[in-house]
This record gives sequence, C-alpha cells and structure tokens, in this order.
Amino acid sequence: METAAATGLTFRDAVDSDVEALVALIESAYRGDSSRAGWTTEADILEGQRTDAEGVRAVVAAPDSRLLTVERDGALVACCQLEHRGDHAYFGMFAVSPALQGGGLGKTIIAEAERTVREAWGATEMHMTVISVREDLIAWYERRGYRRTGRMTPFPYGDERFGIPQRDDLCFELLVKPLV
Repeated sequence: METAAATGLTFRDAVDSDVEALVALIESAYRGDSSRAGWTTEADILEGQRTDAEGVRAVVAAPDSRLLTVERDGALVACCQLEHRGDHAYFGMFAVSPALQGGGLGKTIIAEAERTVREAWGATEMHMTVISVREDLIAWYERRGYRRTGRMTPFPYGDERFGIPQRDDLCFELLVKPLV
C-alpha cells in the first residue's frame, strides 16, 4: 500500500465547516449526470439526493463516528464514514470525486480506513452495506477482501432523504472483512 505521503493525500476528521463541501462531493459521486463521469454512480437506480447537510452533520457530531476527509493539495477529493460498533467498525458514506475514480485512490482510502479502525478502536472486522444490485461495486469490494453475507435489509422506500428509487427490487447487503 502506498503511504499517504507517497500519494500526496491528507486524512483528517471532518468538522462542521466541511459539511457543505462533503454533501457536494457525495452527491457528485452518486447522483445526477456529474456522477456518470465515475463508475460509482447510482443515477440509473436512484434519483434525488444521496444525503443532505443534516445527515452529514449527524455523522460528524456522533460520538462513536468519524467522517474521514481526504484532501490532495488542499482540495477535498474523497471521504468515508467510520463508526465504532463494539468489536467491528462500520464503513459508509464512501465517496471519491468522479474525475479521480479508477486511478487507485479508493484502494488507498479503504486501506487507510481499515488501518484507522484497527488502531483507534481495536476493530477486528469492517462491515458495510451495499445496494445488492450494484454487482460492479460489490465485486470491487470483494477484490479488497470483503465477502457477501447474504444478510439483506430493506431499502427505505418512501424516504426521499435516501433518494427516489427507479426500481422496486432494491435492498442492502451486508459485506464483511476480517481485519486481523
């Protein structure tokens, strides 16, 4: 793995003044035409918002949560949520600027997130949920050591804070990776 210094990346915890820029980054990676520049877009399965300032601010303020902000040359390029849940950590709200996707940045960030939760919280597993129809994204995580569990949770249909579904078969699958 490349070190943060070798990649020119700076990792830090988000603060309140980052919220608007983080919302814009997350939206750009998942929704609308701008998201189509990268490969993580959900634009074909969900319209509307991916998150909002209130949701991002809640992650920033939560006591057992960190929103890891990633900068290169002073510019926000990525982020991810890390939440301490006992012996495991939850990984979410992962966004990489669409213009920078496909160049290895995501691999570097997820490795740093895993290192961070092992060292800071002693987490022995990382958990995440991914929309089950996102086969390309799930395959990317599997190449990083995550495994599908078959444990599904329903998509929050009717709650537009999470988007407007364009199909009726959406659910989240739990992916897990041992960190030991």
